[in-house]
Amino acid sequence: MWPFRRTPVIDPACGDLRARALLAALGARDRQTVREIFVTAAGPDDHACLMEVAADAAGVQDWIGEWVAAEPGATLPLLLQGCHGVSWAWEARGARYAQFTRAQQFQEFFRRLEFAEECLYEVVARDPGEVTAWTWLTLSARGRQVGPEEAEARFAEVTRRVPDHLVAHEQRLQYLCGKWFGSHQQMFAFAREATARAPHGSLLPELLVVAHLEYWLSLPGGEDDAYLISGPVRADVVTAAEHSVLHPAFVPRFGWPPRLNTFAMALTATGEYARAARVFDLIGDRVTDWPWCYRPVLGSPARAFAAARRQAQRHR
Repeated sequence: MWPFRRTPVIDPACGDLRARALLAALGARDRQTVREIFVTAAGPDDHACLMEVAADAAGVQDWIGEWVAAEPGATLPLLLQGCHGVSWAWEARGARYAQFTRAQQFQEFFRRLEFAEECLYEVVARDPGEVTAWTWLTLSARGRQVGPEEAEARFAEVTRRVPDHLVAHEQRLQYLCGKWFGSHQQMFAFAREATARAPHGSLLPELLVVAHLEYWLSLPGGEDDAYLISGPVRADVVTAAEHSVLHPAFVPRFGWPPRLNTFAMALTATGEYARAARVFDLIGDRVTDWPWCYRPVLGSPARAFAAARRQAQRHR
């Protein structure tokens, strides 16, 4: 609860001690501690959210090959090499649209991504039920520009084992966006179906919120914010929040901060200040770069978060 920091700082570990320990172990090239932390994962979603932290950690590509070579029969180092390799590939490409990306960037992007997929496919050849590997193959499907059938097959390898896998659903939604290989209709159909079948307190309804944010980003200035405050969008965001983070069954689990930040931004943008304030209370100071990077204040996602929180609290 309040008081919180006036402008919080973005923490890669989101204030989580286990994430902080994982980042420290990766930075120290401490294989044993990395292994022990992944063993603590309570389930596939927990494992995937730990891997999100590890995949984005700086410098892993400089030494992970040594671990793979030292333990050729071990799956975890190869899985980490593949998942981190996907993030490392996107680092080479950059976040700008294709027309603003240089040929050299694309060349390095595809080279790194191909190697990452080789690692991930080796993992699932050893263990077909390794859903974290299939989840990152669902992510890399966009970069490798695989066709719809192949992309759906990768996602299906996750969901037939873990039907409500959060990270895999988030990555599948991105593939179905109009800016990638789908359409607005496909994106919304997927998000609505997942939201409708999600158990109360699940984070899956975040998909419907993300779908609206993706559509908002596709609109020209002047139409974008008007879209967010429209009645149907507001109703969808409220329905998703009440089904998910604002439901009494919701229990924060590892990896929750970016998902709650998404709800907080959307609820504030749609004018649902009282509900947004309740989400901000849950978040505390655990601000994340995404999605606030889409509405930065003075170039700062953290300032955007703080401004939205103040606005929500004033009108709660």
